[in-house]
Amino acid sequence: MSLTIPSERADWRTKGLWQPRAVPLEEFAAARHPLFGGPFTWPVMVARRSALDHNIAALAAFCGEHGLAFAPHGKTSMAPSLFQEQLDAGAWGITAATANQVLAYRTFGVPRILLANELLDPTALRWLGGEVDRGMEFLLYADSPEGVAAISAAAGQRPFRVLVELGHPGGRTGCRTAGELAGVARAVAAAPGTELAGVAGYEGGLPDVPSAARYLRALRDATIELSPLLPRDVVVTAGGSAYFDQVAEQLAGDWLPGHDLIVVLRSGAYVSHDDGIYTERTPFNRVPGSLDAALEIWAQVTSVPEPGLAIVGMGKREAPYDAGLPVPLRLRRADGAIVPAAGMSVTDTNDHHAYLAFTDPAPRPGDLVCFGISHPCTAFDKWQVIPVVDDDHTVIDLIRTYF
Repeated sequence: MSLTIPSERADWRTKGLWQPRAVPLEEFAAARHPLFGGPFTWPVMVARRSALDHNIAALAAFCGEHGLAFAPHGKTSMAPSLFQEQLDAGAWGITAATANQVLAYRTFGVPRILLANELLDPTALRWLGGEVDRGMEFLLYADSPEGVAAISAAAGQRPFRVLVELGHPGGRTGCRTAGELAGVARAVAAAPGTELAGVAGYEGGLPDVPSAARYLRALRDATIELSPLLPRDVVVTAGGSAYFDQVAEQLAGDWLPGHDLIVVLRSGAYVSHDDGIYTERTPFNRVPGSLDAALEIWAQVTSVPEPGLAIVGMGKREAPYDAGLPVPLRLRRADGAIVPAAGMSVTDTNDHHAYLAFTDPAPRPGDLVCFGISHPCTAFDKWQVIPVVDDDHTVIDLIRTYF
């Protein structure tokens, strides 16, 4: 199915595009401007088309090979054009983290939404109850009797489908023991307006593969214990972008007798990958497959005030810094020559400045530096419009985000 993607314009508010006069995004993209010499200003974050295509296909293939349904986490990009590509590649649904994201997805027409979070806000729940009555396919989490009561109070004519969440000590949400999980499951089964749909978890915050594997086995064991309460069709969902191989190893297959099992993976950052934390942590370092870093920030050297230090016009407002600083990849000289950014590293960032340490080659004021990023989820949210480039750096499309 085709999503409803709003028609937008680029104008003076569109960071990275030099557009004093408003122009429809479709018209801008159709012009196929060159990134260098076109109507762009620095810094600008771009997405490489070939990498996006590769990554979307890679996770779709991984899920197909392991019998997993896939609901990629949309919070990474909040870009309906990418949601469309993920759904076209076979995604079962799209995952959300907040009620506002669910509202956006519903506006886009996403056919099935998984809210991977607890929700106790009565305003949002009442609206969702109405949407469920109108046919919206929707699942959400509960990890407490209070959460179940809030969901129940907002239900309309059709019940909310609820996943009880198992957490782990020191983690985020989720019941800490199988006994607590069973208590919440019984509350869901007993409450009016709620229907137990399955079990959920999140292993992405764990420090290593063995601890993720242990947690996922505990999730499986807890689901088996809940079997008498579960419906014929059971959803079990887990998975970020660091341990999706373990989700496949521990949860794939037919291990819940008497039930038809749908195991849903929720990875999100894979869509653009990165040159930082996920390059280090991707499961494709352990199992066959690969992802390509899609996001690049091109920024200009504005000053070389002392030997070994350049100042680049890019900072915390343009690039993520929560899980590693930007990674210099290439240097583009004023004459257009591009060389590897060997010997360069970002040591700090301010709001709009990066401190670039260098040995050789030495950047000069006016040169451009291409940076990779670390942590896609805090890169997309800094840009309303992201040019999509081919491998020759011609802009062939624009991604609009809705954070």
